[in-house]
Amino acid sequence: MERASQITFFLLLIIHSSIAQNATTSGADEFPVGVILNLESLRGKMARTSILMALEDFYTAHRNYSPKVVLHIRDSKSNSIEAASAALDLLENYSVQVIIGPQTSSQAAFVSDLGNKSQVPVISFTATSPSLYSGSLPYFVRATLSDSTQVNSIASLIKAYGWRQVVPIYEETDYGRGVIPYLIDALQEIDVRVPYRSVIPLSATTEQITKELYKLLTMQTRVFLVHMSPDLASILFTMAKEVGMMKKGFVWIMTDGLTNVIDSTNPSVMEAMNGVLGVKFYTPKSEELDNFTIRWNRRLQIDNPNDPPLKLSIFELWGYDTIWAVAQAVENLGIKNKTSFQKPAVARNMTSLGTSRRLYHGESTTRHSGLASDLNPVIWPGKSTEVPRGWEAAVNGKKLRVGMHVSVYPQFMTSGKDPITGATKAEGLSIDVFEEAVKRLPYALPYEYVAFGTTNDTSTGGYDDFVYQVYLKKYDIAIGDITISENRMSYVDFTLPYTESGVAMVVPAKSSRTNNTWIFVEPLSRDLWLGSIILLFYTWVVLWLLEFLGNNTNIPGEVPRKLGIMTFFSLFGDKDRVERLLSRIVLIVWVFFFLVLSASYTANLATMLTIRQLNPTITDIHELRKSGDYVGCIRGSYVERILEQLNFDGSKIKTYNTYDGFYSALSKGSKNGGIAAFIHEVPYIRLFLVRNCKGYTMVPFYKAAGFGYVAFPKGSPLVGDISKAILSVIGGDTINQIEKKWIGIGYQNNCNNAGRAPDPEKLTPDGFTGLFILSGVVSTSSLLIAVVIYFYEKKNSTTKTQPDQKGDQAEGNERGNEAGEEMQNIGLQPIGHRRNASAVSWGFRRSFGTRVAPVSSSSRF
Repeated sequence: MERASQITFFLLLIIHSSIAQNATTSGADEFPVGVILNLESLRGKMARTSILMALEDFYTAHRNYSPKVVLHIRDSKSNSIEAASAALDLLENYSVQVIIGPQTSSQAAFVSDLGNKSQVPVISFTATSPSLYSGSLPYFVRATLSDSTQVNSIASLIKAYGWRQVVPIYEETDYGRGVIPYLIDALQEIDVRVPYRSVIPLSATTEQITKELYKLLTMQTRVFLVHMSPDLASILFTMAKEVGMMKKGFVWIMTDGLTNVIDSTNPSVMEAMNGVLGVKFYTPKSEELDNFTIRWNRRLQIDNPNDPPLKLSIFELWGYDTIWAVAQAVENLGIKNKTSFQKPAVARNMTSLGTSRRLYHGESTTRHSGLASDLNPVIWPGKSTEVPRGWEAAVNGKKLRVGMHVSVYPQFMTSGKDPITGATKAEGLSIDVFEEAVKRLPYALPYEYVAFGTTNDTSTGGYDDFVYQVYLKKYDIAIGDITISENRMSYVDFTLPYTESGVAMVVPAKSSRTNNTWIFVEPLSRDLWLGSIILLFYTWVVLWLLEFLGNNTNIPGEVPRKLGIMTFFSLFGDKDRVERLLSRIVLIVWVFFFLVLSASYTANLATMLTIRQLNPTITDIHELRKSGDYVGCIRGSYVERILEQLNFDGSKIKTYNTYDGFYSALSKGSKNGGIAAFIHEVPYIRLFLVRNCKGYTMVPFYKAAGFGYVAFPKGSPLVGDISKAILSVIGGDTINQIEKKWIGIGYQNNCNNAGRAPDPEKLTPDGFTGLFILSGVVSTSSLLIAVVIYFYEKKNSTTKTQPDQKGDQAEGNERGNEAGEEMQNIGLQPIGHRRNASAVSWGFRRSFGTRVAPVSSSSRF
């Protein structure tokens, strides 16, 4: 019993310190210790057996120890006053130095107060209430664990099975109340609500308990947590079976105070508790524990021959270890003289085990994933193996009250009275979505519609007030075109939204571009126009230089003529005018760039001319506020609050209750007694634009969560189930059919004004970067190559020596003249010749105007 030995070690330290304060120098062979138990109860009898066995075993193992602990056992008779009286008797008449017990937390509180005054430690191995702590009771020593140590285990169990609500049932004592604050905190951390607390007095009769159980039956929660004494719990579970609360669908959980003693419960009560879950302290099995259990059972039968056989629990083990700790502490003191009761002048604080949990509470070697699938199968109440969902939608045939708020748009929600039955009936998109979701629930959900405003309430008719009725529990659930907002979520829970989200402006739209005189320049951005022109001029210059350096006879002339030739080269090309190979390479790359650019320009211009462009007259909500124009919204909607948050002047906000009202105001305009824009939620605006596709457009400016249903006040178990059902509805074709039925096919697709028509983007240099680089690199490289060739040829021509250069030139001139005379004889005229070249070049023109040009002797590359 490793844990028990750790507890013993720590108790030894505490008792050693406490006894030292009350010790005197007078000798004694006995050390008086008081014991207060409820000897009328089975638990008290079991504890007495453990204590007596512990004392006998200790001195059997340590025969020479002295002084020896002498026990003075008193009966508390299940009464706090009797327990306090017994403590006074032990302190005054027997001068006990330590008091063991009493059993209950309420009795321990009385006795510990006496222990504080007399500075005598009170050690309890059964008082588990967290209200008993060393801060207020410095001489109280807890030889067990506080009830607060189990709440996280309980919360993990509830989380594993997915239950959302729990009702605690506890006795009206310190023991019962002490754990509740810790339990509530643990449940809140996992988002589990406690809708009701059932408090049972210790003196409650079976009739009173039955009445309380019937009250619990009227509630929807079916998960109950029981924290009370075994005697009271026996009556509770017996009555719960009689009223039908131990059947399929119910969940019962016991705290460790009951689970640890369940084996000693009456068989008839055990039969009534079939299917109940419980948490308890884990005691590792060992041979030592098995041997002790056999001895303990034998001794219990000897001490209580008329009682039925009982099973050892953790409390008896702690009682056994407590006596060993006290006896060991007395021996370690080495007291030889009899001690006497006295009251030291200075009190010294003591520390209870509840501050020492870390000494023996090591980390568990196993971790639980928190999933129900990792737990062993459970036989639930009613012998069911199906995990209860923990709540009932309808109790005793009662139908859920479903509140409805009539929408400005009848397509979403409308209601009326059945002329025969008088029952409220409803229809619309919201109703169809709700009813379809209910059909997909794995259980029946009876409900009836209640129109908002027909009940006796002080509502103002707005959606905020409608939602608040759910918080006031006038409705069990509210449905409709209810926008999910942060403010509303503070007091109700929403399901998943079933529409798109957002708030936008409806404003008049105007056409643009089609009448723009300069629309032909808009397909290209300014940077692309500028870059293209620069590249064009650069290509002109490169081509002219290439041809000039190549001695092209078409290049010389006046500047205007040169520019014309270069333009012709760069845009169209002419193999007769562009002679050099390098020039043609540059020209090919430029033509490719020009073709790509012109094709892109043509496509973008066509888009601008053919797509209908509708631009909003107002594009920014803040500019609208600054303009001082009137704006409109639906009366009572949360959009009105958004406008106030955006600092709109209240006098500039007009509210409407009908579609025709705000449509008429929007048509007039702000300057004519109407409004400049209507602020509405996106689903409504899309519906508006289906009916008014021409002349209006939408400008979104605010994100919202969409439309959702409101379930029970915080923590409703219906929220998760309906959310899943709605997700299944909107995830398939069903939602399309519902929208087609109530809004029409064009709700999503037929109107192009559902937002500002996006302007076709102008072409920018970013998309042509590669072509710019390619053309520039090719042109520059070609020019550099031509310059190198030019200077290379020039250097070679100047280094040649021609001794008879003049003679050759005269001879050449003479030959040329002769040739000219001959050509004139056949009707050809000279058109000129080039001087200062390696040879004379002639061009001739026939009398009918045809030109003949000989091949130049210069480089063609």
